[in-house]
Amino acid sequence: MQFLENGNLAFKIDDSPILGLGEGGPQPESGADWHNQAIEFDRKGRFHNMQPRWQSNAYGSRNPVPLILGTGGWGLFSAAPWVQIDLRDSEKGLLIPWNSEGDLTKQNRVNQQENRSKGKPPVESTIKGLWDLFVFDASNPKQTMKDIADISGISVMPPKWAMGYMQSHRTLKDENQMIEIVDTFREKKIPLDAVIYLGTGFCPRGWNEYQPSFKFNDELFLRDPEKVITDLHNRNVKVVVHIVPYDRDQLPTLQGSIPPTADEILNESHIQNYWAQHTSLMESGIDAFWPDEGDWFDLFERIKRHQLYYQGPISTKTDIRPWSLHRNGYLGIGKWGGWVWSGDTQSSWKTLEAQIAVGINHSLSLSPYWGSDIGGFYPNAEKTGELYARWFQFGVFNPSFRSHGRTWLTALPWGFGLSDMGVREPNGTNDMSEVGAEKKIPLQESMNNPFIEPIIRKYAELRYQLMSYNYTLTWQARVSGMPMMRALWLHYPEDEKVRGIGNQYLWGKDMLIAPVFKKDATKRNVYLPEGHWYDWWTNERKTGGETIIREVNLETMPIYVRAGAIIPFDPVRQYTSEEIDNPTTIKIYPGSDGEFVMYEDDGHSLQYLKGDYTLTRFIWDDANRKLTITTFTNTQELTMRKFILELISQGIRKTVEYDYTHIEINLL
Repeated sequence: MQFLENGNLAFKIDDSPILGLGEGGPQPESGADWHNQAIEFDRKGRFHNMQPRWQSNAYGSRNPVPLILGTGGWGLFSAAPWVQIDLRDSEKGLLIPWNSEGDLTKQNRVNQQENRSKGKPPVESTIKGLWDLFVFDASNPKQTMKDIADISGISVMPPKWAMGYMQSHRTLKDENQMIEIVDTFREKKIPLDAVIYLGTGFCPRGWNEYQPSFKFNDELFLRDPEKVITDLHNRNVKVVVHIVPYDRDQLPTLQGSIPPTADEILNESHIQNYWAQHTSLMESGIDAFWPDEGDWFDLFERIKRHQLYYQGPISTKTDIRPWSLHRNGYLGIGKWGGWVWSGDTQSSWKTLEAQIAVGINHSLSLSPYWGSDIGGFYPNAEKTGELYARWFQFGVFNPSFRSHGRTWLTALPWGFGLSDMGVREPNGTNDMSEVGAEKKIPLQESMNNPFIEPIIRKYAELRYQLMSYNYTLTWQARVSGMPMMRALWLHYPEDEKVRGIGNQYLWGKDMLIAPVFKKDATKRNVYLPEGHWYDWWTNERKTGGETIIREVNLETMPIYVRAGAIIPFDPVRQYTSEEIDNPTTIKIYPGSDGEFVMYEDDGHSLQYLKGDYTLTRFIWDDANRKLTITTFTNTQELTMRKFILELISQGIRKTVEYDYTHIEINLL
């Protein structure tokens, strides 16, 4: 490293790709055809102005974080000052303080309001040449992720229902339609855990009065809203509502904590006073919030807003885990829940491809919890049943599993089987011309397709069958800092081929996901790292260290499982808390020794913070074909359960009874 006279900091870079830098990608130049541009995964070769912004192309919103991860084995995080990052030189990178060029030197609390609309982060007074900088030895990426979590704050456990499928709604007819949609999910046996309702103004008729508002919409609710919410709860779904910052142009800088400390002043900017406007909604039965917008918030306020929607609900319902979904975030939001979606993307194949890279970089450098609008937000002629099905398959292996978008009936699992796409609304005040003449609504010919719904059901069921595995990944994010979506580099740092791969990823350490992002695809190139890998669908074993060609049809997204993996595989549920008598299958993939520690708790309370959870360790001895199961628990006394043990590709299945202590089983 070298401190330069102009206040910049130079650092050496190598030939390996550079990852991280938060969420999002480059902003296309005016008039550029981004459909034909290469997707940015490797951050090298570009000047990053690190300006938070809303954008609607393939990348979605930009939430930059000055955390750089060199896959050659190094990392940097500039905690202060806020920087621009120049990676155009092949041998040298630059960290450039914003105020060194005078661009933000005049930003302060007096004139900050003017800059909110520009999405620029304010920089308080800094001493020239003084840096708060973290340097990482990233030769062991797993340890680096733990170090980053220790610095920024370990993530909290989400409620288990948040790992299920969420259906977003836009323009609504009335409360009867709200109930009918949930009933349709149950009748069609498509799993569902939450319904999300947009606010009025962002669509002609939403859950509330014209945004920003905390009052229910009398035009929508024909009865007492509490009764409608109770009806939804009785159908085993959670209810999430869309919120925008109250008084967006005048809202003072968010500050404080809930409950406030003794030295805090409870003025209009204190988050407890702002939260007080939400409490009546929770008392009416609202379970969670979708805080939209906030692009004008500075970096401190972005974290503070996540804190608001974590501490606020706990102050109202003291032993229920909060959940909220934001468009903005920054490193450190994990300890406040920290769920972010990529914003208002275009419905296109290029967007689907880009979102894979966006999700991986977000997971490396912002928080473990990310997702996108399945199908894309802005509909156009590319939004067909095929695109929706492919995006849905990808969404199954995102932390946030949620469909949303304009012309919203096409975001329903059965939407492309309808004869009509429904309300063609953008937001009630403008039309699709705002995003260009070529961005037309979906072609009517793409509707009435009976082949899409069965594919959607198949993958929705897969999400729920993997619930024990997925929920354990949220615990791993808490204790190890490892995200759910993992760059291949995290587990295979010595394999130079994986370092720049941004169109496939690991789901945990054991499952490799290769989303299909080409229209009419009949094959998909998949790189398998060293070792042996099993095709999820056929159980065929492949040797790693090379790229294979996997034939695909619309029902198939390539998934591979590492030899030595132990995957808990649950019965199909229609919602995460549904009680089912059938046992969990423990899938064992032979060819290497393996271990998996399965995490379980009550799924909804804060008692896990007191150690109230169960860990069950599965150890596979490949040479002796022996599985050992041992449980460690601080919870209530447990008695007996059943497991079905399946040795993949060996034709061996065995049901065992397990008393939560210790057992050894031979699978010969």
